[in-house]
Amino acid sequence: MKQFQTPKQSGFTLIELIVVMVILGILAATALPRFINLGGDARVASLNGARGALNATVAMVHGRWLAGGTGVAGNVGVEGNLNVPVDARGFPTASAALLTAAGITDADYVTINPGNAGDANTPTTSGTEIAIIPKSVSGSPTGSTCFIRYTESTSGAVPVITNPPAPGSC
Repeated sequence: MKQFQTPKQSGFTLIELIVVMVILGILAATALPRFINLGGDARVASLNGARGALNATVAMVHGRWLAGGTGVAGNVGVEGNLNVPVDARGFPTASAALLTAAGITDADYVTINPGNAGDANTPTTSGTEIAIIPKSVSGSPTGSTCFIRYTESTSGAVPVITNPPAPGSC
């Protein structure tokens, strides 16, 4: 009597492949929400960088003013032949020169000047504030929540630079 050998299976069955695809789909659907808002995280990181640059520039300008010993309002010269306006205590006023000295340019950010009434797409600023919005959200409703604000020194206090919002607001 002749015996037949059954051929050995090589590869995967169709059912095994479908099960693996379903498992990968479930894993992707679970991980996807984490990666959807990377743009908001990037904008917050960019605003944190701008905030750090403003803090460093304010400290540098105030230090130069103190070293100069003038004790009056005016301008403080910084690198690049820039003159940054300062108040009577030597802190920078909310000006375009301050942003230029900090390296904050209109290539990356939109500046909301002092005294802006604001609208659905931009924040309101008082006469002593500047708001900085990432260019990628300028002109959209996100622009009214995704910004940092520089407020001039008042009554003995140092200038205030707000923290950026949470990534969900950017």
